[in-house]
Amino acid sequence: MSRIGDFKESLRAKVLRRGFSNEKDLRSLVDQASERGIVEDSEAEMIHSVFELGDTLVRELMVPRTDIVWIEANRTLRQGLSLTLRSGFTRIPVIDENLDSIVGIAYVKDLARRVHEHHEAEQSETVGEHIRPATFIPENKPASELLKEMQRNRIHMAIVVDEYGGTAGLITIEDIIEEIVGEIADEYDNEMAEIEWIDEKSARISARLNVEDFEDAFKIKLEEDVKEDVDSVGGLLAKELGRVPIPGSTIDVAGWRLTAERPVGRRHRIGAVLATRIPQIADESGLQ
Repeated sequence: MSRIGDFKESLRAKVLRRGFSNEKDLRSLVDQASERGIVEDSEAEMIHSVFELGDTLVRELMVPRTDIVWIEANRTLRQGLSLTLRSGFTRIPVIDENLDSIVGIAYVKDLARRVHEHHEAEQSETVGEHIRPATFIPENKPASELLKEMQRNRIHMAIVVDEYGGTAGLITIEDIIEEIVGEIADEYDNEMAEIEWIDEKSARISARLNVEDFEDAFKIKLEEDVKEDVDSVGGLLAKELGRVPIPGSTIDVAGWRLTAERPVGRRHRIGAVLATRIPQIADESGLQ
């Protein structure tokens, strides 16, 4: 019998002997198995994560409201497809007036299928006409219970609401699984330098670059109200745009144009920003 088999038999015998072991006993067994090499350290960590999931609330794992990529129900199918392709998300919440009035979820496959079958629908029909019902859950719901519900009801995404019924965030089944197995890396997730100069008028910078470091490196001074409550260049983009930046999103600050580039990671957060100097416009005298 294999070492894993021996451990399982030992666990089964202990459970039978005591009826049902409590969590403390089971955790102890896992630690013993790990110390003896019967279970790999990573496997032991995963088992402990399963136990800990029972004490984890949805609000601890959700994507916060400020990071949600959304679309208005009255946008055309073409606009909806453009947003899904640029953002990298296959499911996007659809709102009526604001994020507290989510009316459903748009699936990129539904929009693409409709446009493929009826080309004229691309401009004549709206995203709101092709949405699926949204699932709403309280932010204090245990993540373990939600995982079971998602598996049972085949739900991939749920909208998290606070005690007042407002949108607090959203959570996907991957968010919960990642809490158990660890961060799920993307094949394109490579560490990049904080600043990579392309030439004297352009540079590629990390979205996580501190705003003050950005000022120092580019020899600029941002207005205090512009950088208020902002820590990173990515945060600066989000604040100026008034929504989550996606590839192609652009703002102009202190003589530089910042353009969000490709998203990274499972949550498709912007990883890099292209900074290009804005050409000065000559005045009537021809001077710049």
